[in-house]
Amino acid sequence: MSLSPGVLSSEGPVRTCIGCRERAAKRELLRVIAGSDAHGRPVVVPDPDATAPGRGAHLHPTPGCYDLAVRRKAFSRALRVEGGLSSAPVGEYLDARQNQQ
Repeated sequence: MSLSPGVLSSEGPVRTCIGCRERAAKRELLRVIAGSDAHGRPVVVPDPDATAPGRGAHLHPTPGCYDLAVRRKAFSRALRVEGGLSSAPVGEYLDARQNQQ
């Protein structure tokens, strides 16, 4: 079985950011998954350790790529979830991450 060109690089696996659509090393991107909030509503959940089960999508951990993904409605499309998905937990995670730096 052969891999498509660009799937593996010298830096490891390559994924596409759902915000800017640029390819980058998997370790440079934040993995997100579909989950639920405390009230059982569907939300996009950050998975920084990339260990949660299920379908994931990848995003540069920047406000710019997050805003693009929200504007393009890329979260529900990439995660294959119909209906509304709140991306607020990812936005909060990115804000907290920015404040730590």
